[in-house]
Amino acid sequence: MAETTKTHPTTSGPGEGDHPAYVPRSPEFRAAAQALHGMRQDLLHDVFAYRPLPRLAADAPFVRRFPAPLRRHAVWARHALVLLLAWATLAAGASTGYDLASPVYVVTSVIPAAAVVLTLLRPVAAFWLSLGSAALLAVLGVDWDGWPFQPAGFAGHLSVLTVVALRTRPRTAAWMWLVTAAYGVLTGPFAAYPYGGSDSVEFLFLSALVLLAVTVWHIRRDAEEEVTAQQTVTEHERSRRTLLEERTTIARELHDVVAHHMSVVAIQAEAAPYRVENPPPELAKAFATIRENAVAALTELRRVLGVVRAEDYEAPDAPQPTLADLDALLANVREAGLTVDRTVTGAVRELPQGVELSAYRIVQEALSNTLRHAPGATARVEIGYVIGGLGLRVVNTPPPAPAPSAASPGAGHGLTGMRERVTMLNGEMTAGPTPEGGYEVTVYLPARTPGEDGGTA
Repeated sequence: MAETTKTHPTTSGPGEGDHPAYVPRSPEFRAAAQALHGMRQDLLHDVFAYRPLPRLAADAPFVRRFPAPLRRHAVWARHALVLLLAWATLAAGASTGYDLASPVYVVTSVIPAAAVVLTLLRPVAAFWLSLGSAALLAVLGVDWDGWPFQPAGFAGHLSVLTVVALRTRPRTAAWMWLVTAAYGVLTGPFAAYPYGGSDSVEFLFLSALVLLAVTVWHIRRDAEEEVTAQQTVTEHERSRRTLLEERTTIARELHDVVAHHMSVVAIQAEAAPYRVENPPPELAKAFATIRENAVAALTELRRVLGVVRAEDYEAPDAPQPTLADLDALLANVREAGLTVDRTVTGAVRELPQGVELSAYRIVQEALSNTLRHAPGATARVEIGYVIGGLGLRVVNTPPPAPAPSAASPGAGHGLTGMRERVTMLNGEMTAGPTPEGGYEVTVYLPARTPGEDGGTA
């Protein structure tokens, strides 16, 4: 008896088993299949899709070069260039010597020029119309020197390839060039007689150079867009990191300020009963409760806010700076080369330490920005003690000469820290260039003290 073998369905040949065999595809086959799919997607799918060429943006660099009255016309520059290419195609057709009213001129010149104009609306259809006009001339047997492109067809098809390549992606332009090359190769045998030779080589060489330049332009534009996007993301992350670092700095400073006051409260509450001879038990118990609450609050404050301290952070030995320390700050910036004046209006009084600290830091940052972005300028610091708060104004004159690395107005990250401090105190802040060309920072910090309009600290 003959031995029978069973073949697994996945490995059986055609006709064997219940299912057709799985035939593995080679990488070359898959690459060719993907290429053909790409060609169908680019050249055959949605051939007549309506894709009008958009106008230039009103703020495009090219448009901004024109005077204001002409900018509304400059946005159509790309459309005018395509129409100019169509006119050049008509002019190339007129050089053949045919009568402009003859059907031959219509076929040899008007149709290629119409294909160039069609690139404004339906770019893929324009390619097929341009290539088809050359094939139509071959069928009609029109006599001219050169094959398969007569002068207008040569100029028109080259213009169509260029415009379509600029409007689409490089892969589409490559497929169009290959289809044109295939057309030139297939029509090559007919070039010997009576047309006097083929001009396909010249056309393919010139069009390849043009498409290569367009492809390089596409690659550069995509790279610039990617770099711009990365710069935008980087700038956003840098701003976010600066904001977080500034908030961390503010939290550290407030931690030191509040911890100092809570420590003073705890010490005074512990010492108060010993300053009174024979204090009543209720008073001693009240002071003990105050001390316990102060110590508990201090412990909780250190636990919550202590996480913002870096490992190498050390609490300052001296108290946090206040407006009383502005003289030393102004002396430092004067030594750095900045001429600065100070004006104080209103009744000078002691404000809450958080307000004093924030006001000092705002003035410090504003003067630092002046040193960095306006070297050689002069600055003025105005401090106004008003009812219910404190007003600050730091303004600088324009620098004698533009700084080589000056940032754009308002783009500095130092403003982020100022706004954070002002927001923390429910204040108001404005910052921007002055009409004279300098820069101004104006801040109002609410800070009521006991006795002001019945308010409380």
